[in-house]
Amino acid sequence: MLDQVPYLSYVISAFIGIGLSAATGFRVFLPMFAVSLASYFHWIPMNENFEWLAGLPALITTGIATVVEILAYYIPFVDHLLDTVSVPLATVAGSVLFASQFADLGTFPQWALALIAGGGTAATISTGFAGIRAASTATTGGLGNSVVGTTETAGAGIMAILAMVAPIIAAILAIGLLFLVIIYGRKAWRKLRGKKAPSS
Repeated sequence: MLDQVPYLSYVISAFIGIGLSAATGFRVFLPMFAVSLASYFHWIPMNENFEWLAGLPALITTGIATVVEILAYYIPFVDHLLDTVSVPLATVAGSVLFASQFADLGTFPQWALALIAGGGTAATISTGFAGIRAASTATTGGLGNSVVGTTETAGAGIMAILAMVAPIIAAILAIGLLFLVIIYGRKAWRKLRGKKAPSS
């Protein structure tokens, strides 16, 4: 009966794409590794235009990058250096993973939607957590950054898995996360700017 629902496949693809994009907002490479691993072992189908993600080279590369990225966020100052490049990288990764779900749309609508929905979701979450990390550094001297880093890694893993096995739940969580990150991320950046502002 569900097969008769118009555009249902596109709706499900959108849910999966949003979930994966949100996951890249936490960690860039972990969601890509999860998708590569799942498609390599044929747990999930992979469109022919993105078969490179299902290949062994991509699996090894994203696996190594995932380990390096996770460990690097526990190194003081290095985590801030990563924050400077995490937003553009997350935008690209989120766009790619979102686009991988819409290969039947045609090139222009596929990538336009991917950049807006996928890249936008990833960039918003990544920017929000960069602000939270900066506020954590300012208020705890960096001692709280490991907690933020662990939360990000866990969030990336949970969202990536949910996107593949329970896409509707993943999409709902992703939308909720966007609101939370926008609200608390802005507060974090304002708090940080308030601390940096010279006293009159």
